[in-house]
Amino acid sequence: MSHSPLRILVIDDEMQIRRFLRISLGSQGYEVIEAENGGEGLLKAISESPDLILLDLGLPDIDGQEVLRAIRDQLHTPIMVVSVRASESEKVSCLDAGANDYVTKPFSIQELLARIRAALRTRTLPEGAGEPIQLTIGDLVIDLKERRITLAGNLVRLTPREYSVLEKLAEFPGRVLTQTHLLKEIWGPTHQKDTHYLRIVISRLRSKLGDDSEQPQLIQTEAGVGYRLMADSNGPQASGQDA
Repeated sequence: MSHSPLRILVIDDEMQIRRFLRISLGSQGYEVIEAENGGEGLLKAISESPDLILLDLGLPDIDGQEVLRAIRDQLHTPIMVVSVRASESEKVSCLDAGANDYVTKPFSIQELLARIRAALRTRTLPEGAGEPIQLTIGDLVIDLKERRITLAGNLVRLTPREYSVLEKLAEFPGRVLTQTHLLKEIWGPTHQKDTHYLRIVISRLRSKLGDDSEQPQLIQTEAGVGYRLMADSNGPQASGQDA
């Protein structure tokens, strides 16, 4: 029995980018839907029921941030921002507004594909944070229902703060969670700028979970923005044809 291809909506005003993504994603078995401006993108996001949305910010009619918020108000569809805007504040703003990921142009198609696969995995999770799930990443098993973490069959003992950070990341594998969001959720709203607290906990988590602190593959850092838990323990590889 054949399955329908996963559908990706590309909202971008650059014809060359849309063509490049149509060919690249099509070769991987995805069906690509195109929109050349924000208004058309909003309409197709609702009417075409895509499995994932790639959203540019520099659209001719509506700023991409507004499009992001409008889509997120109505849909839980994974949204990846793909933009030339590279400032940390722009990334944080988009991620806090509900984007699953942020990729800066020019990008490696292999990295983009890896991030697409990670974002699509969130579609299989129960909606809403805090619902019981279990993740297996190599020898690591994260059982949020039983609040039990094992590595190669051995119990990993975490402090309450360490567990809380891992739990938040595990609820959305492959998705970047901003430092502000993690600090607010775990330490409280008065600690949103205390990023050193988070860095210390992330360092300890990597050590306990067998992640390489020099080249982490499990808990990856988006510099100045936040962290993501990679459901694929190999992580995205930044190689191949660029756009």
